[in-house]
Amino acid sequence: MRIISGKYKGRVIKMPKGVRPTQNKVRKALFDILGDIEGLTVLELFAGSGAVGIEALSHGAKKVIFVENGPDCIKALKTNLASLLIAEDSLLVSDVSLAIKRLAEDRKKFDLIFLDPPYHQELVKKTLQTLGAYDILAPVGFIVVQHFKKDNLPDNSGDLVLFKQAKYGDTNLSFYKKNVPESNISR
Repeated sequence: MRIISGKYKGRVIKMPKGVRPTQNKVRKALFDILGDIEGLTVLELFAGSGAVGIEALSHGAKKVIFVENGPDCIKALKTNLASLLIAEDSLLVSDVSLAIKRLAEDRKKFDLIFLDPPYHQELVKKTLQTLGAYDILAPVGFIVVQHFKKDNLPDNSGDLVLFKQAKYGDTNLSFYKKNVPESNISR
């Protein structure tokens, strides 16, 4: 698999065995939808190889935190980060729910949170509930969920609201934001 654009364009990244990677067309579509992410902070949950987070860095994201706890994925992710000279402290080896709680305790905020959990395990709803319970999304930030097209995602989860969906074959991208009155948002 290769990085599709930005400063790391064309760089090969290793894929762990048994992991369903985010396809190139889906990654391209995601970053086309997101537009300019220069200077944003990004959290990639269920990071796998780190392809989406590395793509975000390639597009100018200021900082990416990768959360993963699968041994094969951690090995591939460490290799990918090292090959691009990305600091290994960007990797948080942890269960996703525990990582979210820890990041909230550390008062971390992210402009973009991406999650692509293994399909058919009900992890999307659980993770959205955890994200809704802990305040780690910046006021004008987005959560992007990559999921199987037949998964039924909630319109609301805590203070998170679904506002956009895009379909690519068997894969959907669902976009959530905070349900915050405009007067409470400061830029």
